[in-house]
Amino acid sequence: MKFYSRKWVKPEDLNPNGSLFGGQLLSWIDEESVIFTICQLGQGRHLVTKFMSEINFVSSARLGDVIEMGVEFTASGRTSVTLRAEVRNKITKQTIISIDRIVFVNLDEEGRPAPHGLQWPVNDANDSKD
Repeated sequence: MKFYSRKWVKPEDLNPNGSLFGGQLLSWIDEESVIFTICQLGQGRHLVTKFMSEINFVSSARLGDVIEMGVEFTASGRTSVTLRAEVRNKITKQTIISIDRIVFVNLDEEGRPAPHGLQWPVNDANDSKD
């Protein structure tokens, strides 16, 4: 898995307990995953999140932590792509959250599932940013 983006945990990202709000983290993961998928499929794609599997909160992030988000393709259907995601602390490498399956569906202009044309397996070597 390659880790593409980093976030700095700021005061507005915290819950009342002083740790990173899970909803904020899920929003970041969803955005990171769809951007990754769009970059692989090419411009002009209309993707929607169809499914997220069980979300495993392993540890928490605190104010000032730098986290990094990793995604990788695991499967491809005719109109859908499936990814796996992990977020970890950049310094300690401790996993914060893992999601085994995130499924996106490609839509046409009328909002109906449409073939995406992705060739499997995907070669994402040019997108690495370790």
